[in-house]
Amino acid sequence: MFELESKNQDEIIISTKKTTIKVNIADAVIDAGLAVGKITGPGEFEIGDATIRGISTESGKTIYDVEIGGVHTGVLGGIEENLDDIVADILCTSSVRAVREIEPKLVVSMGNVDGMVADLKLTARTEKKLKIKNLESLPATKEVVVLN
Repeated sequence: MFELESKNQDEIIISTKKTTIKVNIADAVIDAGLAVGKITGPGEFEIGDATIRGISTESGKTIYDVEIGGVHTGVLGGIEENLDDIVADILCTSSVRAVREIEPKLVVSMGNVDGMVADLKLTARTEKKLKIKNLESLPATKEVVVLN
């Protein structure tokens, strides 16, 4: 089980019982309070019960796949490159194109939610925190969630 929350449109906070991971997509930085400091750029990392894969894009930016308990959370922000490299059950993005290509079960809006829901013909709901128990607990049909 883990929780998702967001303080601003560039950052997703993923919390488990063991750790808190802040993914800042604008700066391509992961802050998990590690002794070695912050993690930047592409690579594969294990932090607590999370496996993180940072994927370099064609323009040199980094997108992330965070897997916890079999649930993959893609953190893209507005990046629309290397979408074939991400398989996500939950997608944190502001890109309608990314949602259409990746086809997640749940979308966490990281930008203009009104434009996103209009283009996708979906409705959005607002939550302070989103609790994810397991893959089976995700919605059967695609939903958009705004975290604030």
